[in-house]
Amino acid sequence: MREWQSLAHVKWECKYHVVIVPKYRKKVLYGRLRGEVGKIIRQLCRQKEVELIEGHAMPDHIHLVLSIPPKYSVSMVIGY
Repeated sequence: MREWQSLAHVKWECKYHVVIVPKYRKKVLYGRLRGEVGKIIRQLCRQKEVELIEGHAMPDHIHLVLSIPPKYSVSMVIGY
C-alpha cells in the first residue's frame, strides 16, 4: 500500500528526482566537500519540511530524491 502524507485538506505523494550540477561540471563535489555538502542539504531540507529520501554525490553532480509538500513548488525548494 502507498504511504500517503497529508496536510489539512489534502493527501499527497510528491517525489522528485533532482540533479544539481555545478557550472562546467567541475569535479569539486567529491572528497572533502562531499560530507559538508551532505550536511548542508540535510539541514536545508529539515528547515523547509522536505523529506530527503535518497541522495548520491558524484564527482561532478549530486542526485537527490525529494518528497516535497504541495504547498511548496519544486523551483522554490531548489532555489532555497
